[in-house]
Amino acid sequence: MVGDLLAIRGGSPVRSEPFPGWPIWGREEEEALLAALRSGIWGVGGQLTRQFGQSFASYSGCRYGIPIMNGTTALKVALRALGVGPKDKVITTPYTFVATSSAIVELGAIPVYVDVAEGGVNIDSKLVYETVDGGFKAILPVHVGGHPVEMDLIEQVSRSYGVSVVEDAAEAHGAEWRGRRAGSLGALGCFSFQSSKVMTSGEGGIITTNDPGLAETCSSLVNCGRSAGRDWYESDILGYNYRMTEFQAAILLCQLKRLDAEIERRQRNFEELLKLSRDLEGFRIIRPHERANRVPHYLVIVQADRDYFGRVSKARIVDALRAEGIPVSVGWPVPLYRYPPLKRYLELNGARVDPSEFPNTERAAAEIFFIHHRVLLGGYREVEDVYKALRKIEQYVDDVV
Repeated sequence: MVGDLLAIRGGSPVRSEPFPGWPIWGREEEEALLAALRSGIWGVGGQLTRQFGQSFASYSGCRYGIPIMNGTTALKVALRALGVGPKDKVITTPYTFVATSSAIVELGAIPVYVDVAEGGVNIDSKLVYETVDGGFKAILPVHVGGHPVEMDLIEQVSRSYGVSVVEDAAEAHGAEWRGRRAGSLGALGCFSFQSSKVMTSGEGGIITTNDPGLAETCSSLVNCGRSAGRDWYESDILGYNYRMTEFQAAILLCQLKRLDAEIERRQRNFEELLKLSRDLEGFRIIRPHERANRVPHYLVIVQADRDYFGRVSKARIVDALRAEGIPVSVGWPVPLYRYPPLKRYLELNGARVDPSEFPNTERAAAEIFFIHHRVLLGGYREVEDVYKALRKIEQYVDDVV
C-alpha cells in the first residue's frame, strides 16, 4: 500500500510540502528590470525588445522574431499576414486552449477541425493529409504540452497544395521534431510567455519566421501598420498596437538563458516518472512521438482510463490528486466544437460539427488531465511523489467516488 486513506477522505496526503515554485527568477532578472527602468525607454525605441526578438529567433532556428503582447495576438497576426480573412478555412485541432480558434474567428475565418491521433493529444497528421485541399488557406497545428506534432505529413500536404502552416507553439519553447526546432517547421511559429509557460514574463509572445516578407508584414501589423523607413504617421495597412514592452523583453532575455538547463532537467525527470509508472493500471502517462527528440514538457499529460475507473469522473480524480498535494488541472474538458461561443459561430456559418466524427478528441476531453511542469523541476523525490499519488488513487479507487 502507498499509504492510508485518501487525503480527500481524511487520510494523510502523499506530499505536504510544495513542489518547486514557478516562475524561477533570480538576481539576473532583478538587475535587468532595474536597468530597463533606469534607461527611461520602456516601450517604443528600446533595444531590449529587438535584442530578444533576434535571440529567440536564432534559438528557434529562424532568421526573424517579432515580439508581441501575447500568444493569442501572435496567432491572429500570423494568420492575417498570410492573408487569412472572412470565410477562409483554416484546419486545426479541437483539443487545445480556445485561443487557437479565437484567432481564426477574429479574422472572420472558419476553423475546420480534425480529430486528434488515437491515444494522444495532438492533431492526427494522417487525417490532415486526407482532409486538406486547395480550398484551405492555412493549417494550424498545436504542439500540445510541448509534444511536437507529427510534422512530416503536414509539411508534405502544405507543399502539395500551397497551404501555409502556422505552428501554435505556445507550449513548445525549445521543442524539436527530428532535430528541427518548433517555430521553424512552418511559414510562421507563434509562442506564448504567459505566466505558466516554460519561459515567462507574465504575459507576452513572439512570432518566428524565415520569410523576410512575412516578418515585415507581421512587424507592421504589430506596430500600428507602420513600416520601416516610413514617417511615423504613414502606413499602408491597418495594424494594431500589440507591441511588447522593454520590461517584458528584459525578463525574457534572462529566461532564455535558463531554458536549456530547465528543459534538460524536465526531460530527465520525465523519463524517471515513466520508469516508475510502468506498473500503473488505470493511469497512462502520454509519451511524445518517437521522432520528437526534444520536449520541454510544459505539461505532464495523463490519461485516466474510463474502463478502469468506471463511474469515477475525471474531475473527481483531479480533486483527489490535489488533496494528495499534486498540482493538477482538469485540462480541456470540452472540445472546441462543443464550446458554446464557437459552436454558435460555426452554426451561423453553416459549419455544423458532428461529435461522433471525433472519437479520439471526445475521449481525450473525458479522460486526460494535466500536471504542471514544476513537478519535473525538482529531483527524484518529487517525481516519486507524483507516482505515489497516482498509485494511491488506483489502490483506493472505490473511495474516490
